[in-house]
Amino acid sequence: MNKDAYKKEAKAELDMLFAKMDKLEAKKMQAEGETKKKINEKISALQNQKNELQSKYDEMASASEEKWNEVKAAFSSASKSFKEGIGKISDLF
Repeated sequence: MNKDAYKKEAKAELDMLFAKMDKLEAKKMQAEGETKKKINEKISALQNQKNELQSKYDEMASASEEKWNEVKAAFSSASKSFKEGIGKISDLF
């Protein structure tokens, strides 16, 4: 996959992941007690990951050819971690 196609696919994935996070934030209002507390803690941590993921995407989008593979790998790792975080929150519902 070439650089432009990967960036386009990564942006679509980013938008999808951020939309899932928004849905989880809206859904957290339905939770109660200890579950709500756990969800709030995990969403707070996920917000930090979201900011990091956006930063990695921005870095990847403007990376030079020399840095491309390095920043692509960093974005992929951050994306995987973010997906896992969303999954952990989803499991609480």
